[in-house]
Amino acid sequence: MNAVPNPMPSEGYPRISAMPMPELVVLAGNPNVGKSVFFNAFTGIYVNVSNFPGTTVDVPKGKLSEQTLLKDTPGVYGLSGISEEELVAEKTILSADVVINVVSALTLERDLFLTQQIIDYGKPVIVALNQMDEARARKLHIDIPALSKLLGVPVLPTIAVHNKGLDAVKAAVDQALVGNPTPGAPPPAELQKLEADRGHQVKLYGLRRQHVNAIVSNVVSREAQTQGAARQLSRRLGQWLLNPVVGLASMLLVLMALYQVIGVWVAGDLVDLIEGELMLAHVIPAIQWVLGFGLAPDSILFQLLGGEFGVLTMSTQYIFGVLFPLVLGFYIYISILEDCGYLPRIAVLSDGLLSRIGLNGRAVIPLILGLGCVTMATVSTRVLTSQRERTIASTILAITIPCSAQLGVIMGLMAYAGGFKGWALFMGTLLVILLTLGSILHGILPGKSTALVLDLPPMRMPSPKNIAIKTWVRTKEFIKEAAPLFMVGSLLVGVCQVTGLLAAIQEWLKPVTVALLHLPAETAQAFIMGMVRRDFGAAGLLFLSEQMTAIQVMTSLIVITLFVPCIASAAVIWKERGMKETIMVLLGSWVLAFLAGAVVARLMEWTGIL
Repeated sequence: MNAVPNPMPSEGYPRISAMPMPELVVLAGNPNVGKSVFFNAFTGIYVNVSNFPGTTVDVPKGKLSEQTLLKDTPGVYGLSGISEEELVAEKTILSADVVINVVSALTLERDLFLTQQIIDYGKPVIVALNQMDEARARKLHIDIPALSKLLGVPVLPTIAVHNKGLDAVKAAVDQALVGNPTPGAPPPAELQKLEADRGHQVKLYGLRRQHVNAIVSNVVSREAQTQGAARQLSRRLGQWLLNPVVGLASMLLVLMALYQVIGVWVAGDLVDLIEGELMLAHVIPAIQWVLGFGLAPDSILFQLLGGEFGVLTMSTQYIFGVLFPLVLGFYIYISILEDCGYLPRIAVLSDGLLSRIGLNGRAVIPLILGLGCVTMATVSTRVLTSQRERTIASTILAITIPCSAQLGVIMGLMAYAGGFKGWALFMGTLLVILLTLGSILHGILPGKSTALVLDLPPMRMPSPKNIAIKTWVRTKEFIKEAAPLFMVGSLLVGVCQVTGLLAAIQEWLKPVTVALLHLPAETAQAFIMGMVRRDFGAAGLLFLSEQMTAIQVMTSLIVITLFVPCIASAAVIWKERGMKETIMVLLGSWVLAFLAGAVVARLMEWTGIL
């Protein structure tokens, strides 16, 4: 058929009888269709982010108008319930009065499958046909009035990154319609139950797929075109980055750069500057000076508020001196990788290896970040699809991955532990434990890990504005949620100190350190200090290293690496995974650290390897 030119909203549509102004509008769409741009534009950037009940999937909320709440949903390809994101998206969409379905004009055949599924559920829908500029650049013509007629819902063309058409979509929420269902599909009241049955699901998929293909063939046409140099470069670059040789080499470079930026410059240089020269030198003394007006420095209340582990002092030092720069730096870097289209390609290249321990390619980012800061890496497990995968990744990070600050001290201690041979033994031991722990968790945790299903968007220049918006919103929400938990954690440590419980724990550990690990009794104090900050614990071993043998130094380094994660990491695990899982990780790390230390110590003694 001859397609008509693409009209923009200003050219108008036939008026539809308006429905009452909806109380809840939900955004839905596939990954990488520009949904977050719509959400930020409609809500004025400010959002409320909370976990969907019973899950760890974020559901951003904001005000579309005074009487209308807007909710976002995870980017999904369908509502079959095979992942946590799909389950959350389905339940959120079913609760909506109106669904704004954002689809890409570049991939209608893929995106309209979700559109038709939402229509089949009987929900009033508006379709925002996004990325119209890119469709035109590719000589792709879409007969929008015909598409609207075939779907039975309003279809409004948009260019979200340039804020074109968004006002028209927002103004049309009371014009949403219940569209034309898939021929042969059951009524909405029966559909959800049938979708849960595998046999019916396959049949419904076939009916819906056939229907969508027919719609696309009637409304889309393409002119013969010669690609411009920039588009050709983008396409070729996208292909090269998936090549096993070029892709893996580029992935290593990107991940090394990620480690350098977050693990060295931010976690090291920037944090040292903010925490050391600003917080410890000026801010913390100022807090203690103010507290000194009403409290005696040796009083219990002063110690709880302004002491070494004080709620006001340690919390301020860690939240603003450590967490804030780490979170900000991480989200800037990840937002750039997201916007340019490279992040999905890293996941594809690393998927085969990580699937052996119950993860998929998405987990490569948290694992690499863990070498910079385990706290930040735990936050980044949000990119994983299911709770099962987040549990595996969080546990591996908390127990087996040493952070950059700890690694720096450990590398210095290698002079007392066999040099390069000791370093190889240390890293080899951690790798064996990581693979073993991951395999065990993969085997015992209920359910199955999800396969890697990703859209590979074209490579493009990232938008500075979009990066800034995403970074600010994500950073602000994380700090707002993590700060109270961290303050609770510092209060608990402070109480343990002033009550003498911290010293008592050190005494309780002495029989384990001496009898089981064959270490000096004083190493118990280094292990406890590692609970506050991992590098504190490793640094504590520096004072004992000259008195210990190479085997004892290696044993203590393995134990302190596997020992309880620092208080910042524990607080974030609590926030991300809940109290039960945090307690399991903490207790498990104690048992594994001492057990692994004892086994490695005996093996080194028997073999004389050091």
